[in-house]
Amino acid sequence: MSCNYAEGLSPYQNKGILGIPENFDDEETLTEKCEELAKMILSSDRVVVHTGAGISTAAGIPDFRGPKGVWTLEQQGLKPSINVSFEDAVPTKTHMALKALVEAGHVQYIVSQNIDGLHLRSGLSRKFLAELHGNMFVEECSKCHRQFVRQSPAPTVGRKETGNICKGGWNSRSCRGGRMMDTILDWEDGLPEKDLDLSYMQASLADLNICLGTTLQIVPSGNLPIKNKRYGGKFVICNLQPTKHDKKADLIISAYVDEILIKIIKKLGVELPQYSEETDPTKQPQSYIEWTISSTDFKDLEKIYNAKLKERREFNKKRSYNTFEEFSEKKTKILVKEENIVDS
Repeated sequence: MSCNYAEGLSPYQNKGILGIPENFDDEETLTEKCEELAKMILSSDRVVVHTGAGISTAAGIPDFRGPKGVWTLEQQGLKPSINVSFEDAVPTKTHMALKALVEAGHVQYIVSQNIDGLHLRSGLSRKFLAELHGNMFVEECSKCHRQFVRQSPAPTVGRKETGNICKGGWNSRSCRGGRMMDTILDWEDGLPEKDLDLSYMQASLADLNICLGTTLQIVPSGNLPIKNKRYGGKFVICNLQPTKHDKKADLIISAYVDEILIKIIKKLGVELPQYSEETDPTKQPQSYIEWTISSTDFKDLEKIYNAKLKERREFNKKRSYNTFEEFSEKKTKILVKEENIVDS
């Protein structure tokens, strides 16, 4: 449960701004904004979605900084009245809609701050997901550093030993009984390197970064969605509370994320799938389903990122052009002209 998870963390005073009042768009405004967001998605080649605790409240898991959030109530000496266990919670309509949007090619990547494992349990592939703060249903070997899916939430938080021994192999050889650790970060823990690097590259490359259910207060996670702004990318916030990056947003939608995603997939002609235990890795009888980031996927994205970065640096030297696209067009004409001169 969220309360148990929060209580398992080490004491920390600076938990951000708590209990900010929520705002709601009226139905007409909401419909218009969702139509605009759907058009933005259709016109983008790379869409990256950043998710926070607000996408899991519909599953009965309280958020942390909302008016009835875990830390907001903690400040008042209270606890949430509704607090479903991680094991009993199931993916929300937002989780399932995001999985469908990824499979339909409308969303290229998801960066999550959530530790509840609901993205994993929706059936979303690890190929399309970065988990910056860990996952209650994933543990990692202290020796071979491979990650595996658990069938129940980890009994610990803060990257402590779970009591299991690694049964995976490394280079076709046993890692000789490495101790398994939970992947949940405590306040002082550094973010997982590959997840963070992938998140940074994906967010920077994105034509469109969309934030769902997060106040963007925790860094570096909260600053990733604006990494594309310097390159002309778009940035959208879907959240009930104001965020520190509202002034940078191209669009702000104030509504429950389930309501927003249902409208979006309808506009895009994508069917909302239902959650099924058959596609939930935590419900499968076989043990040790691997959840390690693919080195090949990482290297492939790194090549794309480095190539784009090189182009952007070249563009920065040509600031007389209004856009990167205009510079690319001019550069092509110059190269063609140079080739003609040489040929003549």
